[in-house]
Amino acid sequence: MSEDSDKKLAQLNTLIELTSLVNSTLDTLEVRKRAIEAATRLVNAEAGSLLLKDRENGELFFEVALGEKGERVKEIRLKKGEGIAGWVAEKGEPVIVHDVQSDPRFFRDADVRSEFLTKDMICVPVKTKQKILGVLQAINRRAGSFDDEDMEILGALANQVAIAIENANLYEELKDAFYGTAQALAETIEKRDPYTGGHTKRVMNYSLAIGRMLGLNRIESENLKLSAILHDIGKIGVRDSVLLKEGMLEAEEREAMSMHPKIGSEILGHVKQLKDVIPGMRGHHEKYDGTGYPDGLKSSEIPLPARIISVADTFDAMTTNRPYRKALNADDAFNELKKYAGKQFDPSVIEAFLKAWREMEIVL
Repeated sequence: MSEDSDKKLAQLNTLIELTSLVNSTLDTLEVRKRAIEAATRLVNAEAGSLLLKDRENGELFFEVALGEKGERVKEIRLKKGEGIAGWVAEKGEPVIVHDVQSDPRFFRDADVRSEFLTKDMICVPVKTKQKILGVLQAINRRAGSFDDEDMEILGALANQVAIAIENANLYEELKDAFYGTAQALAETIEKRDPYTGGHTKRVMNYSLAIGRMLGLNRIESENLKLSAILHDIGKIGVRDSVLLKEGMLEAEEREAMSMHPKIGSEILGHVKQLKDVIPGMRGHHEKYDGTGYPDGLKSSEIPLPARIISVADTFDAMTTNRPYRKALNADDAFNELKKYAGKQFDPSVIEAFLKAWREMEIVL
């Protein structure tokens, strides 16, 4: 077998491996990162970039840029047709440029801002069904010069990247639609009680802030977000005479109200995709000492999302006006939370919330 054949076979094997990697995730950021790693590895380049097309104005922007200086250029935008990448996006054709610095199309600002010297590049369109999604670049070949075979193999990768981006975008759109539907459903419950307007959104934001402070990963944070949005969904099964009562509840009414986590879990139980969301929603009225409801769980038996939502929910209830009492200020509310640490609430969650609150105040 000739040296050229060996090279081509090695590239094809690498392409198969890398396209499988690129298409193995529906996380848009991860797809883009893997696309650049694949491009630089496939054609032995120093750096690479993936410029995506803004759907509204047609500009290209560096969503991901890897390489020694790559991270410093990810925010750059190119106007329609600007730069070599802009030319490729407009024409829909790939190009090899052996002397980038002398090419009149070259956009120098990227090199200036990154302190990176672009010598040569391959630039190929990323497209599906003749729709240009962006441009994939491989920059500065480590040995020798880019050739037509490099351009062909990078083009094949770009086609797979386009499919991965389309799939990831579709997944994000579906997820956003699902979150929007969940939020609308939660707000429908809120409309029954004029004194709890905005409660769901605040509890969600507080919960996510606590989760970040506790180091939850992306999937855990997504489950926490949905649990927080849907934590009161079971109140749809509580009659108005109980839900809207302005004074203290009688024993029978308290019992009816305490059914809402159980009712909520029964409702969500019909949606198998929400199985990891139910524990956080069902357990948000459990108490750290085991005296809560509906299951009498204690300490670490209570799912972490439920412990987080419990603190966020109580804090918001204390810091908003109700018909029977005025809102507490944040300091007084935190003092109340601390008073019941280890009894009603997980002390580590309260500590995380306090740290997150201080950071939020600085941001605000």
